[in-house]
Amino acid sequence: MSQKLDIKSFDIDKLKDMLKDLSQPSFRANQIFDWLHKKRVYTFSEMTNLSEELRNTLDSQCFIQSLEIKKKLTSKLDGTVKYLFELSDKEYVETVLMKYKYGYSICVSSQVGCKMGCEFCASTKAGFVRNLTPSEILEQVYKAEEDMGVHISHIVMMGIGEPLDNFENVTEFLKLINSPLGANISLRNISVSTCGVVDKIIELAKLKLGITLSISLHASDDKTRSKIMPINRRYNIETLLKACDDYTEKTGRRISFEYALIKGENDSIDEAKRLAKLLKGKLCHVNLIPVNYVKEAGFEKSDKQSVILFRDTLLRYGINTTVRRTLGSDIEAACGQLRRDNLTEVK
Repeated sequence: MSQKLDIKSFDIDKLKDMLKDLSQPSFRANQIFDWLHKKRVYTFSEMTNLSEELRNTLDSQCFIQSLEIKKKLTSKLDGTVKYLFELSDKEYVETVLMKYKYGYSICVSSQVGCKMGCEFCASTKAGFVRNLTPSEILEQVYKAEEDMGVHISHIVMMGIGEPLDNFENVTEFLKLINSPLGANISLRNISVSTCGVVDKIIELAKLKLGITLSISLHASDDKTRSKIMPINRRYNIETLLKACDDYTEKTGRRISFEYALIKGENDSIDEAKRLAKLLKGKLCHVNLIPVNYVKEAGFEKSDKQSVILFRDTLLRYGINTTVRRTLGSDIEAACGQLRRDNLTEVK
């Protein structure tokens, strides 16, 4: 028996091609897309403006992706919600919903696990399993909206996994979530984070999607960065920054450099000065993040005074810098920790 098709991962053009093979008019594609991405039904029988015959055919050939909320934690400090979603194959991913003055933002995962091996990250500690499909990334947004009864306007792809290591599925997800026939979330309200997969940054630049590219930099020299981020042994800082310049030149978009401050590793004033020299003249912003504690790594976050001195040094050298506000600290809202703990419980 052939495997059923993941119809929620199909854009309008793919739906039209499928319906053409079924001798159906192309306008049916818009109707089906509306049911899946506006009305968000989970059975073909609910698609009442389709003929019973077509509904039965779709049911026999396709499936509608859905995720199950395995665990939900809500911060008593700021209302941040952390989900552990169970996938159809019994794997798990995490999603974090955050409330800001401008509305709701969601941090979604792009893979089950991660193969990048960053020393300070919980996502990589449980190992890499597989890529998420476009519909599995979408469903994190849809399920959170449905569960909380809210409208999400901003998305950050900073959850479990390296988005650019799942390039095709991630770009398909961006196309689907941006569709005016669906959720219609502006690409300018979406940030994609990468540890520095240079060849895919170059490929992404060619697409000119208008998204914000966030680079997990975390060091100003190759020795330090290679120690905590293995990707740097393949693409060093110079190569990475050239790709960032190319991205800015092709898209006109500002780069966001994420910098996790680790006590005694990368938080000195000299490090801040080197970082300022690296980024001088670039269209960029630095987002300082006190590193999350991961017991396997043993890293400690920088103290408040060190964070302030690091920030002020960058500002003094003309680098636009902010310190990320910590949300959901009482529920370990950093991605990877809940999945890791759940796997430990299962064992």
